[in-house]
Amino acid sequence: MEIKKIDGDFSVCKVEDYSQTNLDDEFSFIGKTDEECSLACLTCSVPSNTIQRDDGWKAMRIQGVLDFSLIGILSEISTILADCGIGIFAVSTYNTDYVLVHKADYGEALKALEKAGHQII
Repeated sequence: MEIKKIDGDFSVCKVEDYSQTNLDDEFSFIGKTDEECSLACLTCSVPSNTIQRDDGWKAMRIQGVLDFSLIGILSEISTILADCGIGIFAVSTYNTDYVLVHKADYGEALKALEKAGHQII
């Protein structure tokens, strides 16, 4: 499986609402529930109505369009990283999955995934 490194620093945030979120940015991942409005975005794009934020994340994307019938892809990646003591923040889109890890763990995460047979691009 190909895993693409994504340039840029990311932040994971809790926001009041999405009124100040630039959805035209290259990367904006939103999640809304009855309890919160969450946002993962490039750090340079964190909106001013952010309530809480955690900076210092790096991202990678599982390349290609993943069929919904595929099972265990994110589980495999998270297991590889968990075995190395690396926590993740995972985001899924219609096409694929994204994995964010803390910047301090990013190099080790990429090496572990490559060692497990994934191609890093």
